[in-house]
Amino acid sequence: MTEENSSLNFIEQIIADDLAAGLSPDKLRFRFPPEPNGYLHIGHAASICLNFGLGEKYNAPVNLRFDDTNPAKEEQEYVDAIKRDIQWLGFKWAIECYSSDYFQQLYDWAIQLIKEGKAYVDGQSAEAMAEQKGTPSTPGVAGPFRDLSVEENLNLFQRMKDGEFEQGSYVLRAKIDMTSPNMLMRDPILYRVVKKAHHRTGTDWCIYPMYDWTHGESDYIEQISHSICTLEFKMHRELYDWFLDQIIDPAKLRPIQREFARRNLSYTVMSKRKLLELVQSKTVSGWDDPRMPTISGLRRRGYTPESIRNFSDLSGISKRDSVTDVSLLEYCIREDLNKVATRVMGVLDPVKLVITNYPAGKTELLVSENNPEDPNSGTHELPFSGELYIEREDFKEEAGSNFFRLTLGNEVRLKSAYIIKGESVVKDTEGNILEIHCTADLDSRSGSGTEASTRKVKGTLHWVSIQHAITAEVREYDRLFLDEAPDSNEDKNFMEFVNPDSLKIISKAYLEPFLADAKVGDKFQFQRLGYFTLDKDSSAEKLVFNKTVGLRDSWAKQKPTPTAQSNPSNSQKSNPKPAQDQQVRSAINEIQKIAKKYTNLSGDKLAAARADIARLAEEVSYEELEPLFQTAAKKVGTRIGAMITLGVLLNKGQARNSEIEAFIAAGLSDENELLVEEAKVVGSGQ
Repeated sequence: MTEENSSLNFIEQIIADDLAAGLSPDKLRFRFPPEPNGYLHIGHAASICLNFGLGEKYNAPVNLRFDDTNPAKEEQEYVDAIKRDIQWLGFKWAIECYSSDYFQQLYDWAIQLIKEGKAYVDGQSAEAMAEQKGTPSTPGVAGPFRDLSVEENLNLFQRMKDGEFEQGSYVLRAKIDMTSPNMLMRDPILYRVVKKAHHRTGTDWCIYPMYDWTHGESDYIEQISHSICTLEFKMHRELYDWFLDQIIDPAKLRPIQREFARRNLSYTVMSKRKLLELVQSKTVSGWDDPRMPTISGLRRRGYTPESIRNFSDLSGISKRDSVTDVSLLEYCIREDLNKVATRVMGVLDPVKLVITNYPAGKTELLVSENNPEDPNSGTHELPFSGELYIEREDFKEEAGSNFFRLTLGNEVRLKSAYIIKGESVVKDTEGNILEIHCTADLDSRSGSGTEASTRKVKGTLHWVSIQHAITAEVREYDRLFLDEAPDSNEDKNFMEFVNPDSLKIISKAYLEPFLADAKVGDKFQFQRLGYFTLDKDSSAEKLVFNKTVGLRDSWAKQKPTPTAQSNPSNSQKSNPKPAQDQQVRSAINEIQKIAKKYTNLSGDKLAAARADIARLAEEVSYEELEPLFQTAAKKVGTRIGAMITLGVLLNKGQARNSEIEAFIAAGLSDENELLVEEAKVVGSGQ
């Protein structure tokens, strides 16, 4: 196998083999065939990215074909939503077509099958037909309608078409083999009666073709070269081929069906029926509720097309069903928003902070960088005054050495502003803090160039000026389900695992005034809080922001660490954590210090630096390392140091997870050769 072929996924390898065997490249054509009975979800994104990605790779057309053969469940609303989602993801289809476009041709072919003795009308009940089909270990038997004459079948089928029969009374079945080991070949249904108006054909038809009959014949009509389905259709491939055998013109291209594993995601459900139940029960506000795994829900929450396409690439194409951890999807959106989101400040749980030595009534306009990842992103003005809001959790009257935010008698820096020192508090009669009074080092303004401005303090806080702040509603979203696999429990309904705290509404958050001009869909990083996007519910009078994702995976902290599991005796030691934490902090800080200069080294100095990082990594825990996975791309030295450290942890038994895999994948695709080489070393242990 060539190096080029070794990098292909198995679907691409099939296509490469077909081309090598003589298939002309101009015969390649793909399709994405959704049923318009619900909104597309993240699982469908895998098929979208695969099919349209193949089209881009091979410069081949990709059809968008709606499988609209069941008017009882399909609506124009879903058609419109599906088209909107695909376009938003950045893909263009060659032809927009519908299975209903082929109703007449499918009907004509069904008549042909009847005339050839390969199809018959069956008037038995569904229960009787199921019983006669047998079981996987016992053959089926012929029913009383199987040997009707061609004339009788044509008459009954015409009467089905004319609407003489009620739903469920008659069906048209293919006559194949009632003893086949593949039960799908035991005279499958071709047509059934459905007396409901179709969203495109109205009441022209009251008989509708089944998916299996429609699927392959539609592929053939459109001359699709590779019909790519999910794994549950693998057993259908024999039937797909049998149906084609009955109508194929040898002079035309014959489609082939191939299957890949559908994408499942932890902490969610992927069944459209179950998603519809969430909507109809009003557990969520609609198909585009930001907690839903639908593409429209993810878009509203603040996900970008790039993040979903990257997620599809990292997840890969597999032959076996598996569950992808939702943290990989969250990693992808963090990576993308880190590069494009404007940095702003907002306070969600405010407490008043008064700078007692700041001139009364004075306002300064500070300069705030829009995005340190993008040197061309520019800056915006940030008003500062002597009365601010900070987060309530960022202050404690007294705290231990591990609290690096504001306390009485200690200093912190206000982001882009001054170093302040906590002096006193004002409380109400119940002891609740109303105000924090502090003093500022007025020579320490960030960027002023003074000696005081370069002074180092341990903590940095975000803030907003009370006088200038605007208010907004903020919606904080958590995972919709508490269980990793909510629909896999045999004894409980998936609805029992709904997270009652999946939505927290903060009715009055305080934001810097720059956000007053935000447009729906604009994306921001609220510094130290996470990524947010302006929701469609916003108006000129009331801004509404959705939290897309936090800066780190908060759920990972809820899982026991390998160290804690392997050494339970730690819990019996007296106060081991402060000294241990200090040692770990020192090691991780030393690694960062060495790594910052890593790309400027060469020869023996480079080798010595790598050895020092590997030695220090022995003292680092995964919990301390994981935040470095989010290091800015331009800080490549730190990312190399993190990769070397990760290799040490993996060798010590650290379990791989989706964030680790994503970090390795990002390293492999980096432009820096040193990082790529380290990622190869770490990845080789997979």
